[in-house]
Amino acid sequence: MHCPFCGHEETKVNDSRLAGEGRQIRRRRECLKCGERFTTFETAELLMPMVVKGDSAREAFDEAKLRAGMEKALEKRPVARGELDEAVSRIVHAVRSLGDREVSSRAIGELVMEELRHLDEVAYVRFASVYRQFQDVEAFHDEIERLRQARSAAPAPAAPRPAHKRRSARAVDRDQLPLLPLEPANDDGEPGPGGKPQ
Repeated sequence: MHCPFCGHEETKVNDSRLAGEGRQIRRRRECLKCGERFTTFETAELLMPMVVKGDSAREAFDEAKLRAGMEKALEKRPVARGELDEAVSRIVHAVRSLGDREVSSRAIGELVMEELRHLDEVAYVRFASVYRQFQDVEAFHDEIERLRQARSAAPAPAAPRPAHKRRSARAVDRDQLPLLPLEPANDDGEPGPGGKPQ
């Protein structure tokens, strides 16, 4: 790689490490002529399929546009940024894994709705209202009913284990050997401060 400072053709790599959650390689380079150091990033160039819209128009897959649509649906909802990043990454991976040169915008929309359904049900209904072009309140009601049915069909979470009752100090004391030597009982028969009556 040519040096960006002096244009010399030979540079050496001093250090390489993963970056961008493993999607990039960061390299520290040094020019063999002027000695200047600089950083480069290497990423895999993977072609995404073209998106076929409802009117048969075609456009390049745009991850930023996908993220913006999901962010709009999730606005003011309690979903962490990391969860959104993971959802977007899963959608991009699913689209790439199709192995087709073209994918319909409808198929991408269904992937988005499935991710939103798991992230936040309110965001899911928001997105669905635009994506499926709800015309009235009845359409909202029908979608919410579908959500309820899906939720009731899902397997119930495992019941929590019963909490163990804490044993009383006396019970614990009976099961354990004393660490300090036992002291003789007081005149009234009560044990001394460090032990039990003998």
